[in-house]
Amino acid sequence: MLGLVLLGAAAALTAAAQTAQTAPAKMMLAEPPVPLLPEALQTGEGHEAGNGAPAWSGVDEPVLVEDGIRRYERGAPPGTVGHAAAASATTPSAAGPGRTVTVYQFNDATGAYAAFTYLRKTGSEHVSLSGVSVVVLDVKLRPEAEQALLKTIRIGLPKVGGPRALSPLLPTFLPEKGLEKDTVKYSLGPVGYQASGGVLPGSIIGFDKAAEVVTAKYRDKGTLSLLLYPTPQIAGAHGREIEAEMNRQGTAAGTVKLRREGPLVLMTTGLWTPAEAKEMVDGIHLRDEVTWSRPMPLEFHAEVQKTYSLLTSIAMFCVLGALAAVVLGLFFGAGRAAIRVMQGKPAASEPEFLRIDLSGRSAPIHIDGVGGEPRR
Repeated sequence: MLGLVLLGAAAALTAAAQTAQTAPAKMMLAEPPVPLLPEALQTGEGHEAGNGAPAWSGVDEPVLVEDGIRRYERGAPPGTVGHAAAASATTPSAAGPGRTVTVYQFNDATGAYAAFTYLRKTGSEHVSLSGVSVVVLDVKLRPEAEQALLKTIRIGLPKVGGPRALSPLLPTFLPEKGLEKDTVKYSLGPVGYQASGGVLPGSIIGFDKAAEVVTAKYRDKGTLSLLLYPTPQIAGAHGREIEAEMNRQGTAAGTVKLRREGPLVLMTTGLWTPAEAKEMVDGIHLRDEVTWSRPMPLEFHAEVQKTYSLLTSIAMFCVLGALAAVVLGLFFGAGRAAIRVMQGKPAASEPEFLRIDLSGRSAPIHIDGVGGEPRR
């Protein structure tokens, strides 16, 4: 009996192996990602593309990784010298000025904006932001040619929607008066914050709790720092740590004015007068903003139209019903009055109806159409 069982199991295994050998292998097709550069910039020895931060990004690599870089692509416009030595260079500038166009793509618009404010440095490079991508032009072109090239690149960049496409709200709290826009730095982690010249130790800010920081300089004044936390409780705990750090730094930090409003912490440092610092932090308040990143879908408009038509029909039905009630009331009331007048009776009186007199006085009861004296 045991032999028969073993023989059956062996036959089953043999049949399964034969089936596996004869079964066709499944093919998985992977669609390549959309190029970040137009076709004209994808040719030449300087073209390079890859995932993550490029090997030649040097000191910028930790910041790009912290901001959530997904991939990059680099090329040289026609008529310029490609960066043939870029693969062995330690920094992008090692390939020489006036040669390359680089596009970095990030996970979302928040990370892209953080990288944009970091890469926007003083020098010959032109950095622009487009959705979840940052374009770095290190190429010498005429202004009109540069604008045309940027427009071509932006048109071909991958488009994203939903929460990933939402820009950060925190930088919009910066007052416009006296703001030096080139000094705005937005950070999502300690590496980018320190590399952008942050005034606080990155370890006490609370980036591990999803903190966001934006710093900016104001003309003839100092630096304003805004820190946004997920909850007021987290903001309060780190606000106390920041206050202790500022007390430790003393006068070296300049005029320090610290205020917390809900999950937002505001702080001034540098060459502010006490009155200017107080006016600055007291003038910034949280606000609710509702924005539409794209037009409403057609289904929404269809539902609105249906609801409007239904309410209009109900209103018309009510108006017509009221008019019909008035007309019928006038018709029947006037007809009944006319019949009473034709019978010799008063049109507006109803003596045949019984009436209960609760006054306690005796009154004669008239019987319409019956002769004789009234009864009491």
